Amino acid sequence: MNEYMKIANDCAEHGSNIGEGGPFGAVITDKEGNIIAKGNNMVLKNNDPTAHAEVTVIREACKKLGTYDLSGYILYTSCEPCPMCLSAIIWANIKEVYYACTREDAGSIGFRDDVIYEYLEGKNKDLISLKQIDREECINLFEEYKKNNRIIY
Repeated sequence: MNEYMKIANDCAEHGSNIGEGGPFGAVITDKEGNIIAKGNNMVLKNNDPTAHAEVTVIREACKKLGTYDLSGYILYTSCEPCPMCLSAIIWANIKEVYYACTREDAGSIGFRDDVIYEYLEGKNKDLISLKQIDREECINLFEEYKKNNRIIY
């Protein structure tokens, strides 16, 4: 077993066994193999639906490194990232991700990643009511931001 995936799996097992969240763990390393952050799903412990293992370790790595850009770092995760985690990985500029279990495996134990994937594919539009309002009143801030060249991705 890959040594970093073993650590991710151990984190998943530990967090799940003590009731911090679902059976998910993740590790971020640099290219030399140094562990920058490791952790597990903490949704239950933190009462935070965004505290998935990948998001938790991205937050920890960014805090430790003092940056929001994790270009050049590698993520190992015990399960295929859900759409939220996949988005966080992309926003963090992590280009190399290794995962063990699949989203189908997660679905087989009750996790609903597929519902979100279906929504993103244009199916299951009843999942959420998403309506645009008041753009005219809010767009000025975007224009000011662009004018001041404060572009962050």
